Amino acid sequence: MLLDGGVIRTMDQAVQTVARLAVEGDRIVDPRAAASSPQVDLGGRCVVPGFTDSHVHFPTWAVAQRQMRLEGCRSLDEAVSRVRSAMPSAPPGGWLVGYGWRSGDWADPVTPTRHDLDAVTGDTPVAMWSRDDHSVWVNSAALAMATPADLAARGGVVATDDAGEPSGLLGEEAAWVFRRHIAVTDDEYVDAMGDGIAIAHQRGVTAVHDKDGWIGAPRMWQRLHERGRLSLRVWQSLPVEHLDNLEDLGIRSGVGDEWFRLGYLKVFMDGSLGSGTAAMLDGSGLTITTGPELEAIITRATAAGWPLAVHAIGDAANRAALDAFDATAGPWRAAGLRHRIEHAQCVDPKDTGRFAAIGVAASVQFSHATSDRHLTDRHWGHLEGAYAYRSLVDAGTVLANGSDAPVEELDPLAGIVAAVRRTLDDQPPWRPAQALTAEEALHASTVGPAWLSGDERRRGRLVPGHLADLVVLDADPVTVSPDVLPDITVVATMVGGRWVHNPPPWD
Repeated sequence: MLLDGGVIRTMDQAVQTVARLAVEGDRIVDPRAAASSPQVDLGGRCVVPGFTDSHVHFPTWAVAQRQMRLEGCRSLDEAVSRVRSAMPSAPPGGWLVGYGWRSGDWADPVTPTRHDLDAVTGDTPVAMWSRDDHSVWVNSAALAMATPADLAARGGVVATDDAGEPSGLLGEEAAWVFRRHIAVTDDEYVDAMGDGIAIAHQRGVTAVHDKDGWIGAPRMWQRLHERGRLSLRVWQSLPVEHLDNLEDLGIRSGVGDEWFRLGYLKVFMDGSLGSGTAAMLDGSGLTITTGPELEAIITRATAAGWPLAVHAIGDAANRAALDAFDATAGPWRAAGLRHRIEHAQCVDPKDTGRFAAIGVAASVQFSHATSDRHLTDRHWGHLEGAYAYRSLVDAGTVLANGSDAPVEELDPLAGIVAAVRRTLDDQPPWRPAQALTAEEALHASTVGPAWLSGDERRRGRLVPGHLADLVVLDADPVTVSPDVLPDITVVATMVGGRWVHNPPPWD
């Protein structure tokens, strides 16, 4: 087919826009070779490469679409009231699970306890995940299921009451270990993921870098693939704890096919801003992995052929991660590994230029800057390096944009708006000096992620020979006014030459 009558933004530096785009099979071809092909009239619309969400907990996000939500609560009472209203939906003998609270958003940012939930939940086990997924608030019935090993997990945080007993708030490793008690079957995950893929396509997403390897996402994606329902390209993370098995089996990064590949190992340096556990240079926060420990991991992972994705929120965590990559750079550069630091939410200005100098990408979430603005001002208001995307780009850093869904919504266009306008609502731009251009934000949502997964010769740009993964938008995000940018919508999405959302003709 031949797409013409609009703007085709290739994201290729040599030829940034073209008048026509030809697709044959699953590839983009030279338009001269497709002159007699059926034509699709774009009607003045804009075509860009398919979006990649570079940081998404896809199975968790998909299931969360079916769970109760606590985003937007302005007080503990409001959160408890929502739980009370949702109790009739809890299955007999099962759990009530919710998502999205953040006490830092409450008018009175008190720490919730099991007693707050007990008043409205009775004997039904209840688990309410925080917005950053680093804490879980449980009632007494749920807490009774926790084992001593859960509460003593290395890197875990367990809030206690005046008597020294667990109060019902588990953080970091304690929360993640506890998750195993909350039964979500593979069938439930897979069914929700199938629906989630359709939502992702509606939002222009054609590929994801999934972070849910630790809950068994590979086997879930495989089931979707076997059923012919996998129309996203998946670059999958695995927990670094799997490294022993990967070494024993001799499995290297990249195993899989064009739809699903095991890609990289996930390591945590610290906690999160929302939970108050980000490791900071002032000594506050929680260290999960030390710099020397990360050096040892990088050395082993390099020998085994695996790149790393290192979660680092605070400025101390980012510095420690950069130090470790720098100290081990010779071997992993020679091996061609493409490492990344996830989030990079607070980077000391002395470290900003080190990402590019060392050769480490920043896998960031543009929407975090807008949703975290008040929390950031409260905790890090005196620091220059918070969500400093402009500084990172100016220093030559490769950026890859994601959503961290379900922390933020899986919506690349919203992320692009957040990067450019530094606001997603009626509030004034937050730290506008750190804004990006629309083209830079698009690059981080298309070209950067493709490079990270080693796909720069087949995805991320609309040039002959590349896969026909593309999005049709109703306007060109590069040329419209920033004030109009939030109004742009996805018209249609194509993956591998096949329309997966709203095929033409369009009104």
